[in-house]
Amino acid sequence: MSNVVTPPEEFFGFRLGSDRKIARWDRIVAYFRLLETQSDRIKVVEMGPSTEGNPFLLVIISSADNLRNLERLREVNLRLSDPRGLTEEEAEALIREGRAVICQSMSLHATEIGGTQMAPELAYDLLTGTDEEVRRILENVVFLMVPCFNPDGQIMVADWYNRWLGTEYEGCGLPWLYHKYVGHDNNRDAFQTNMVESRYMASILFRDWIPQAYIDHHHMGSYGARFYVPPYCEPIHPHADPLIWREHSWYGAHMAYKLEEAGKTGVLNAAQYLAWGHLGFHWITGYHNVAGMLTESASARLATPLYIHPGQLRGDRRGTLASYDPQTNFPHPWPGGWWRLRDIVEQQKIAAWAALDLAARHRETVLRNAYLKARRQTERGERGRPAAYVIPREQHDPLTAAKLVEKLLVQGIEVHRAREAFTADGVRYPAGSHVVFLAQPKSGLVRTLLGRTLYPDNAWTRARDGSPLRPQDTATDTMAEFMGVRVDPIDGYADGGFEKITEARFPGGGVPGASDHGYALDPRLNDSYTAVNRLLAVGAEVWRAPDETEVGGGRLPPGAFIVRGEPGFLKEIAEELHLVFHPLPGEVEGRRPVRRLRVGMYQRYWGENIDEGWTRWLLEQFEFPYVTLRDDDFKKGGLRDRLDVVILPDDPVPLITGEGVEEWWQEHRPWWPLPVYPPEYRSGIGEEGVEALKRFVGEGGVLVCFNSACELAVEKLGLKVRNVLADVPSKEFFCPGSTLRARVEVRHPLGYGMPEESLIFFWDSPAFEILPSGFNDRYEVVVSYPDGDLLQSGWLIGEEKLRRRAAMVAARHGEGRAILIGFRAQHRAQTHGTYKLLFNSLLG
Repeated sequence: MSNVVTPPEEFFGFRLGSDRKIARWDRIVAYFRLLETQSDRIKVVEMGPSTEGNPFLLVIISSADNLRNLERLREVNLRLSDPRGLTEEEAEALIREGRAVICQSMSLHATEIGGTQMAPELAYDLLTGTDEEVRRILENVVFLMVPCFNPDGQIMVADWYNRWLGTEYEGCGLPWLYHKYVGHDNNRDAFQTNMVESRYMASILFRDWIPQAYIDHHHMGSYGARFYVPPYCEPIHPHADPLIWREHSWYGAHMAYKLEEAGKTGVLNAAQYLAWGHLGFHWITGYHNVAGMLTESASARLATPLYIHPGQLRGDRRGTLASYDPQTNFPHPWPGGWWRLRDIVEQQKIAAWAALDLAARHRETVLRNAYLKARRQTERGERGRPAAYVIPREQHDPLTAAKLVEKLLVQGIEVHRAREAFTADGVRYPAGSHVVFLAQPKSGLVRTLLGRTLYPDNAWTRARDGSPLRPQDTATDTMAEFMGVRVDPIDGYADGGFEKITEARFPGGGVPGASDHGYALDPRLNDSYTAVNRLLAVGAEVWRAPDETEVGGGRLPPGAFIVRGEPGFLKEIAEELHLVFHPLPGEVEGRRPVRRLRVGMYQRYWGENIDEGWTRWLLEQFEFPYVTLRDDDFKKGGLRDRLDVVILPDDPVPLITGEGVEEWWQEHRPWWPLPVYPPEYRSGIGEEGVEALKRFVGEGGVLVCFNSACELAVEKLGLKVRNVLADVPSKEFFCPGSTLRARVEVRHPLGYGMPEESLIFFWDSPAFEILPSGFNDRYEVVVSYPDGDLLQSGWLIGEEKLRRRAAMVAARHGEGRAILIGFRAQHRAQTHGTYKLLFNSLLG
């Protein structure tokens, strides 16, 4: 091992954070691998490939002795994180033996480049420092650093920036998603962990290490404070141990102090970022008893400096920094001037170092807090109500219920399976049901993911005029509700014998017998659609039954798939997908053939349409073939010759058509300047594309629109449908990211396989009224809102505006039809409970 550690500027050829310079991820990876050969203070772990095959690194930095003893230190840390069965004396012994474990991740959002540029410099300083502060950090802390949370996006951004360097478009952001599928939403994937990068982080944060603190380094807008550090501001989210919120203030105060000490100005804390946020990584960690925090740096133009006039500086939109003037949590405003990437690198490095310094100075307190949080959360769960949540064996879609269990295990939540039937709160549950007891360290997380959640409506969430203040993201992230899985809270139970599980058990699949009449697949199972796509891909015959279908031992609801195929192939599919191909006792009357439709989905520029990316990923998971449509695919005409279905993901009309973008931007995003992209990336289908869509539907095509995109179909096709929520003031109606009760017409082909009473995810959605005309028969309501009691979780103001209104409408137009899905049926690939409403739209 070399005695000389290569400085970053020598390796990269420039000082990291220099104007107009971005170190690319492949070079950063090479640098960390070089450091591992030069120092005994670092261990580089390749967690695996990213979505597009780039290395995802975990870099562990500590003293040489700690790294040699790393596995034992990890075991000590995990034992303190779940101290059930420990005596106080045993806990204190582990606290004396253990090391504080601090995790920090960089550049989760790829255009927020400062963290990844800072990471090599931070590592170098820790590997080469010889003073007392460095020694204390190395001896007392195990530092888990993820130098780039999104390797694919980092490469995209670096290449894009260099492509336009020296032109008028230098410093503009990417016009497309900075991840193959999810872009900015990678930080919304912490609780469902659909992306591989999320699963790597989940293993670090939730199971393998469970650090005492986690800091995620971000960027924010350019025209306010220079740097946000913890803590969050109101409103608070329930269910975390109170020590979490105290630790946020503790770490944040030390960061703010160190920044002030270093002469950094414009530092803000306890403002702008809410304690009730989405379940991204820096928010969900609090319910894992980890002090999860973020920093936010004011952005430059990627690596290009940005000049900001003093008069352009302002407070935040929510009013937590009411004006750009000194206040107790913002005592030293930045005066304006040039803002550079190097400023960001320096402030993030100081904050990252401060977190390590605080943990090193107070190692035993940090570890004791971890022990106390876990013990107290377990005690709260044991004496509180409910005592547990039951996931009954009998479910509308048992395979999705098994996926829910699988996702809970990824979070490190303890799940038990009933070995025999048991009774709870007067209900008899069969063997094989799952129980999640609250008497466990992650009881707060269990309540958050499985329990009903109501967003606060109080002084913190209303403006002075009474208008509701928009949450940081969704108003709820109740996973079971999103997935359509029944979960029962219980207060008491008769012990029927429960076993702790380490993996989800999926129902067995197979072909239980032969039949000359074919086989039936249950339409309630999302995975049945994967099987159908595989069968259609090889030319197998598939039908749907309009009525209930009798199979051995029961009946399947309307919409069952009737298939013929080679038994060996059916058995292979059944076993892989955990499906049963039920032999039919006779011919199914009235069955209708299913054909594979040619599906296209519109993808624009103008930054990113994350809903498009998630929908693309979802279609691939369930093996629906599709093609991506760009502007020219509409404008050149002949859509109907090439396609049967066109999907418009959730998107405002101006960003689809490209017309009125500036006006829309000024109305909806006035705080953020309109990006100036090269001309070829200023997309929109234009009037030509709109006319092409109208011809497509008129000639027999199907147009599927989600949420805001429904407005385009209504307006451009002249549908006799009105959005009753258009232009309604927020004081009269407001529903940001909530689960609402709805009724589904399950005998309608678009509603096949759904439960009659469902939960749908409503986020700034329309609600439809079918206007009286001589053509009422051309309109069919598939999903509607009931008379009342609509809100399950989240926040709803003005329930009466939704009563008896349509949420999903199918409208015949010419020879084709428009399907208006006025909610987020496939939201972030999390709302499994409503996937079938999309899937049914894609089968002929």
